[in-house]
Amino acid sequence: MSGRVKGFRFAGVYSGVKADDALDLGLIVADEPAVASAVFTRNRVRAAPVVVSERRLKSGLCQAILVNSGNANACTGKQGQQAALALTRVAAAALRVPIALVVPASTGVIGVPLARDDIERAIPSLVADLSETGATRFARAIMTTDRGPKLARAEVKVGRTMCRVLGIAKGAGMIHPNMATTLAFVVTDVPLRRATLSRLLRQSTEVTFNRATVDGDTSTNDSIYVLASGAATSRVIDEKSAAGRRFAAALTEVLESLAKQVVADGEGAEHLVRIEVLGARTNTDAVQIARTIAGSQLVKTALHGCDPNWGRILAAAGRSGARFNPDHVSMKIGSVPIFERGTPVMTPRTELKAAVTMKRGEYVITVTVGAGRGLGHYWTCDLGHEYVRINADYRT
Repeated sequence: MSGRVKGFRFAGVYSGVKADDALDLGLIVADEPAVASAVFTRNRVRAAPVVVSERRLKSGLCQAILVNSGNANACTGKQGQQAALALTRVAAAALRVPIALVVPASTGVIGVPLARDDIERAIPSLVADLSETGATRFARAIMTTDRGPKLARAEVKVGRTMCRVLGIAKGAGMIHPNMATTLAFVVTDVPLRRATLSRLLRQSTEVTFNRATVDGDTSTNDSIYVLASGAATSRVIDEKSAAGRRFAAALTEVLESLAKQVVADGEGAEHLVRIEVLGARTNTDAVQIARTIAGSQLVKTALHGCDPNWGRILAAAGRSGARFNPDHVSMKIGSVPIFERGTPVMTPRTELKAAVTMKRGEYVITVTVGAGRGLGHYWTCDLGHEYVRINADYRT
């Protein structure tokens, strides 16, 4: 599948924010003003670029996104706001586009003044680096503790035209969304109205990024941006049409892939685990149970040790706030039953089979809590020594 999305170019360069000469400044540019929408963190502590981006995107249009890594530009007061505004002004001038159509995003260490002068000096080379095929360089430029770049692609047919959706994300720690998680950017050449794009983004976010956790911490910088150039075809799609449903599915597919990549890359993580809850009274109850299990530190350390500890899973479900009868609960790890209707059923043989399943890079834990119709899931990962090492040394 081609990585090019009509109407967009990408860049990634080194500006001096990071100390190791790694790419740390990225840029996405639309050839013309693109229909745009975004969702942002609900954390009351919000980074300067979040505040600026949210205000500017109220127009429903965007032409460029300037992203730095290595510094979150969060909790930096008036200086941080001024830096975000000044850098978008310089980028707008270099691109010859209105400043109101340029939005900032940042990720990295909180509470450190942004190296504004270094970034300003790097913007001309950043603009020169723009390319239709530069998505991977952009993806590398926005990484912090990520082990590698995160990209996802999908195609959607509009009439006789094949359109594309490309998503790029970063994140490995400070992941427990309440809207989104860390930074994600989606571009598409599908022609969309702003209201349609906003509704579909919120819907897709709820079942993808809002169903993912690494460590229970919601960031100050969480943002998902979606830009639609409409460059592939002039046929604007309606969300209730067949093409609209296909686009909604493609957007969800891309965000789901990115969310899974983020969780799988959880700092030091070795296992990506889907917590599947069935039989709840409502979908809301099922998601709440899955979220509580997925976020349990005791469950996550058991995942790291490949220990089929049903007691930790059941205890987490019990404190979720959702109503269910423990005597009706059953559990499976992969296809291996470990608990049935309120009673453990593991034998030495089945415990070994369950532990072998838990050694896989990706698997499912299924928890059936009753005979209701409620379904829900959450993506989580294991938590081990490497997570502690990375975060203990993060600023030093």
